[in-house]
Amino acid sequence: MSLQDKLNAFKANFEAGGPPYNAPALIHEPMHRATAELIASGAVDKALRVGSTAPAFTLADAEGRRVSSADLLGEGPLVVTFYRGVWCPYCNMDLQALQAVLPDLAAQGARLVPVSPQIAANSRRSMRENKLDFPILSDPRNDVAAAFGLRFKLPDYLIELYRDVFKNDLALVNGEPSWTLPMPARYVIAPGGVIAYAEVNPDYTRRPDPSPARQGCDHAPRDRGSAPFRHPRPHRQGRPGGARLRARGVRRPTRIVGGAACPRADGIVVLPRIVVTLLQA
Repeated sequence: MSLQDKLNAFKANFEAGGPPYNAPALIHEPMHRATAELIASGAVDKALRVGSTAPAFTLADAEGRRVSSADLLGEGPLVVTFYRGVWCPYCNMDLQALQAVLPDLAAQGARLVPVSPQIAANSRRSMRENKLDFPILSDPRNDVAAAFGLRFKLPDYLIELYRDVFKNDLALVNGEPSWTLPMPARYVIAPGGVIAYAEVNPDYTRRPDPSPARQGCDHAPRDRGSAPFRHPRPHRQGRPGGARLRARGVRRPTRIVGGAACPRADGIVVLPRIVVTLLQA
């Protein structure tokens, strides 16, 4: 079963009031309305696209260690995943799916960098409850998400629902009162800092499959970027072995596909991207 199939099954059970949440019917209309408004706002059009230079960032992991994107890019490409927090079951399922494929993807030479606005204690909880072998970086006030064009503010009626009905006070969860979140997104950043792949969706119930073979537009399977994954090891020295992702190759020239957002059949929006070639080191 694909990740999206699992998410769809969870959503159907959740909206039917099934366990473990036993959600009352009254909560669904404002949640659907908020998602529809975010989609209609065109916020996704502000997200960074392929060919842009990714903003450099330095964030703390759950143990307080500072992790620099520039340092990690010195060892190979990054796969940066933005998600909402430990309180979001869709995010937790996304992280679990990444963990499930990590052993196969880790050998291919890239680094997996999940980013969330939650405080370190909640990142530790997320790692513990989801049994993750990769660290999570904390992005206070969603400043890095904003640099990628992903930050948005929740509408007042959704803030009231989260805080008063769900008892999910994001001012406490995130350690600051802005009530902002990132749109779920996944980026592949080439070692030179150029974005080689971008996938963003304002609908938090829709997530890209973590398998590199499944990324990209459904109608252009040969244009899918075979982006490798590896969890960050900030103190590791030297360059990784195995295959590397390069924005420019010797065997085949890199080319740019499309100039506008490309909606997939499953509703995920794939931004225009450079088709990358996986070359042996």
